[in-house]
Amino acid sequence: MSRIYVPASKPEDWRKLLARPYHWKKGYSAKTLAYCWQEDDGFPKSVRKVFRNCEIELFKNIKLLLAFPEYKVSLPPKGGRPSQNDIFILARGGEQLVSIAVEGKVAEPFGETVVQWKSKDSEGKRKRLKFLREELQLEKIQIDHIRYQLLHRTVSAILEAKKFNAENALMLVHSFNKSDEWIEGFEDYRNFLALYGLKDVQPDSILFAKSIDGVDLYFGWVKGEKKYLEI
Repeated sequence: MSRIYVPASKPEDWRKLLARPYHWKKGYSAKTLAYCWQEDDGFPKSVRKVFRNCEIELFKNIKLLLAFPEYKVSLPPKGGRPSQNDIFILARGGEQLVSIAVEGKVAEPFGETVVQWKSKDSEGKRKRLKFLREELQLEKIQIDHIRYQLLHRTVSAILEAKKFNAENALMLVHSFNKSDEWIEGFEDYRNFLALYGLKDVQPDSILFAKSIDGVDLYFGWVKGEKKYLEI
């Protein structure tokens, strides 16, 4: 993968980066996320509001330094499929750097559970899962019911934090939904955070999980503005 990145000047520039270009449709997460994030020179309004209102000082005045759409993070085994983040962000909170892996959702699930993903067993999958467990410090915890995507997206944030010598990593779900009554995937997110002893998890919040190999791990869920679903 090239380490040279070309800046985007408009949301449509994000389209060519998609692994599946046919996902570029009105009401789909790829297009919705692109228009929401490209509109602001920094974090979108919905994200800024949650950061500002959270109880963690690190995020209250956080500044976006760099953002990379459709950012791929390599995971073992070598040659295996990377984790393709909807957006990777390097930000600064006070005097500390923050690595942020953004997962965009529009009324869609997080995909297969771990038990479903590993049903077609292979040596590569066994190596991948062992690596994810170790990075997340979940070696002795039952995770078959957890959505596989949540595991590798979180590990992406941790790995990039280590690469950039960032003290903090955040896995952020940016969810767009026409209904406020049911948020697709939120129960799966809540089940994942429960592995770290986090309870009473709510949308529009940022939570500290634990320190992993010198990196403070956080989770966040932000409800995006509905207007971007109509673009």
